[in-house]
Amino acid sequence: MIEVKNVDKSFDGNHVLKNVSAIFETGKTNMIIGQSGSGKTVLMKSIIGLHRIDKGRIEYDGRNLPDMQMKEIRVLRREVGMLFQGSALFDSATVLENVMYPLEMFSDASKEEMVERARFCLKHVSLAEKSFNLAPSEISGGMQKRVAIARAIALQPKYLFCDEPNSGLDPKTSLIIDQLIHEITHEFDITTIINSHDMNSVMEIGENIIFIDKGKMAWQGNKGDIFHVDNEALNGFVFASELFKQVKKANQ
Repeated sequence: MIEVKNVDKSFDGNHVLKNVSAIFETGKTNMIIGQSGSGKTVLMKSIIGLHRIDKGRIEYDGRNLPDMQMKEIRVLRREVGMLFQGSALFDSATVLENVMYPLEMFSDASKEEMVERARFCLKHVSLAEKSFNLAPSEISGGMQKRVAIARAIALQPKYLFCDEPNSGLDPKTSLIIDQLIHEITHEFDITTIINSHDMNSVMEIGENIIFIDKGKMAWQGNKGDIFHVDNEALNGFVFASELFKQVKKANQ
């Protein structure tokens, strides 16, 4: 579990996060949603440690990130997996080599053990062996995202961060990636945090949703609760399209 307690963050006098508190549960797909400029990306980067917060606590199972020494942070980094928005695969490396990269950086495993673990992860995201020795440019966008997920779980992380995982994908492939992240979260009991603006994903796998509005934590609940909330800002964001307005009516 990750807990954010009374977090503030400003940039050059611009107060971006304002006393934000939220709980991200283990074994669930936790989603951070909000309009562009709401502070959701800053919140996620603060949780990861890319931004140093001005005030508050960010606790990884009781360990406060702002208080950690570099040695403790290095230990925590080994427990974290990251799925980047654009997959961020190395073009000069094969699919297998991409998945092996975090193992080479952060583990003491032998070459044979790293290859075995990378192959296991790739198979776990349903990639065929014939793709293992291909370059990322030789596979589809959906397959690239699967490789990125395999790399993110290579170190068997306790915490998984996903930044707009469906960016650039078609609706069908997005659904497959959502289901894959959801399955991995439950199977390995990971604390997964997803930064997303995709309402299809919210409705599909939003087990714990944190809505950020103007830098404040405006609502927290699940995909079932979201249809019955009297929150003007939340409703204006989630049900902005005619399609989702009809979905809300059907669920009331």
